[in-house]
Amino acid sequence: MSESGTPGSGEERLAHLLEVQDHDTAVDQLRHRQATMPERVELRQVEAVVASISERLSKLQGERDELSLRQSALEEQIEASRKRRSELEKRMYGGQIAAARDLQAMDDETRHLGRHVSELEDREIEVMEALEPLDSELASANAERSELEGRAVVLRQAISESGAELETAIDEEMKARNVAASAVPDELIARYEKLRAKLGGTGAARLVGNSCSGCHLTLPAMEVDRIRKMAPDAIITCDQCGRILVR
Repeated sequence: MSESGTPGSGEERLAHLLEVQDHDTAVDQLRHRQATMPERVELRQVEAVVASISERLSKLQGERDELSLRQSALEEQIEASRKRRSELEKRMYGGQIAAARDLQAMDDETRHLGRHVSELEDREIEVMEALEPLDSELASANAERSELEGRAVVLRQAISESGAELETAIDEEMKARNVAASAVPDELIARYEKLRAKLGGTGAARLVGNSCSGCHLTLPAMEVDRIRKMAPDAIITCDQCGRILVR
């Protein structure tokens, strides 16, 4: 929209530009609230802790799986040794073996198997003792993760609800902003947008007394006097920050 095609005086257009700035500022504040709402901050913290717990659980589970495999292997060895010893004892006492040398050899083997089973059982007990604290730690970590995941669900719901309210507020501000912008020439809006992007979101500011409300610096007295003598619709910029000044 060109300057000539815009209804209203230049002074009114500058007033509308300030309305645009006010709505843009409100939208920026609402979006900042969206990004920094306490629930969102807490959710990030909760998710970080959950990730840490999950990593620890993975490590603990790996250790437990390794011990469980060792226990299974020991149980198989114990069972095989017991079975072999039982078979030898049946043959020894079943009257099938008559040679003394053979009986002695079988007796030596059964004794060896007995000692071997005892050693294997001791090793199995060690594994079971190592498994006990691991199982306890796994149960505790799983419970903690479950509780945090429940909290995360609550936080996401709160974020969704608050986010919806903020989005509605943003939409309302944007509609009002667009109405105000329609009364401002395209060239002036484009200039304002460039300044806004460059100067932290504020492209137009009020002249309050001798100060720019954008940079909050005091303008020299001669500059203020010059500005006040200019036509009401003149486009003025702050000589301190470059923002469009509206009297």
